[in-house]
Amino acid sequence: MLEFSWEILALLAAVAMAAGFIDAVAGGGGLLTIPALLFAGVPPVQAIATNKLQACFGSFTATRFFVREKLVSPKEQKWAIVATAVGAVIGAIAIQLFDSALLVQVMPYGLIAIAVYLLLARNFGKTSGKETLKPATFNATVATGVGVYDGFFGPGTGTFFSLGYSKLRGMNLIEATAHAKLLNFTTNIVSLAVFILSGQILFQVGFAMAAGQALGARLGAAAAVKQGVDFIRYMTVFVCIAMSISLLLKS
Repeated sequence: MLEFSWEILALLAAVAMAAGFIDAVAGGGGLLTIPALLFAGVPPVQAIATNKLQACFGSFTATRFFVREKLVSPKEQKWAIVATAVGAVIGAIAIQLFDSALLVQVMPYGLIAIAVYLLLARNFGKTSGKETLKPATFNATVATGVGVYDGFFGPGTGTFFSLGYSKLRGMNLIEATAHAKLLNFTTNIVSLAVFILSGQILFQVGFAMAAGQALGARLGAAAAVKQGVDFIRYMTVFVCIAMSISLLLKS
């Protein structure tokens, strides 16, 4: 059994706090936490599993804030939650059976394309737009698909949900971010359940990071609402570029 000093646990908690802030605004917090876990000596599958535990606290905290601000209603999104949950179960099982190397190779280019698009589309998400996908279609395709991706791999899940809600459901970027956090919490909690059953989680590490994650997520959610669309857009661009570099260096 792996043992960690208090100093290492405190450092991981600090990293989780920064990740929670970034995740609540733009997604991509796993860019910080997963490498930190690997650097601390946690094996890859256990790192992904333990990351889900601490991420649950952050996504729940951010979702709770957005619900209180009346930016998202879990009741109205119940079928999106179900679709995302099904996808997350499939993804969490699949990662224990298949290699994610292909995704690591392909993902950077998709993230770079998103970053370039957001830089050029200066008015993206500033106002509500036209809905191009009905809820049922969105749930069956985007919600389920991103759910599978998050259970299987994960980085950028919040970004993909936010862009989907903004571009396909016609929401402004603040509303889209709130809806993304709700579905991100769904994928986290469902994937966590699968990893608990498979015995892959390091609970001491996960709970230590959870404290930092929850604090960072609360601060990030408040910043997203206060600072507005441009802040979210530029944070998303930064996260996409950072994730692209990170994945390219690994491939």
